[in-house]
Amino acid sequence: MPEDWDRALAVVAHPDDLEYGAASAIARWTRQGKWIGYVLVTAGEVGIDGLAPDECARVRADEERRSAAVVGVDTVEFLGHPDGAVEASIALRRDLAGAIRRHRPEMLISINHREGWPGGWNHADHRATGIALLDAARDAGNRWLHPGVGGAPWSGIRAALFAGSPNATHYADVTDTIDLGVASLREHAVYLEGLGAEAPDPDEFLRGMAVSVGTSLGVGAAETFELVQL
Repeated sequence: MPEDWDRALAVVAHPDDLEYGAASAIARWTRQGKWIGYVLVTAGEVGIDGLAPDECARVRADEERRSAAVVGVDTVEFLGHPDGAVEASIALRRDLAGAIRRHRPEMLISINHREGWPGGWNHADHRATGIALLDAARDAGNRWLHPGVGGAPWSGIRAALFAGSPNATHYADVTDTIDLGVASLREHAVYLEGLGAEAPDPDEFLRGMAVSVGTSLGVGAAETFELVQL
């Protein structure tokens, strides 16, 4: 993974999306002194069956802020789009372009936006967010699109990194930060409890996956990414 950059913006649909792997790499990069901010398209308000949406949004936003702090991230923003009904719309592109202009990142970080995960169909919100993010990266540099949103145009994005993609091209060595990645996922305690028996143990799931990938790459633990040049 190229690491000759200083600023990145991590953009995903839901609280907990980054914690299923990408957070271990984010901890590596913040340890290097890089600035990384989080932008959440939704607050995950329909993600826990036993909590009404308003209460669920509050709980999950709090969990995400605590989770981000574990891996060295103190900027966490929520765009307020509807959980479960995210569209790759002009409205979402405008909001994302505004965030890009405000924070002026060199890299974007997200999760798999392809149709499938290994063994299953990807969530509609993940797919829509990834497409909108790539389009917004171009929008952010065009002064005639979304005028006045977020500040001056920004064309300094080099690439977008999508964790967990079936089309992975690069990896980050997370041997020294996998513990932080596990701890960040544990901060989503209410969400994990809401999953019931379906919830994997954070340590077993994240460490097992990272060690398996790392072994194949000759390191202790690794997180893979699809790198899309921009």
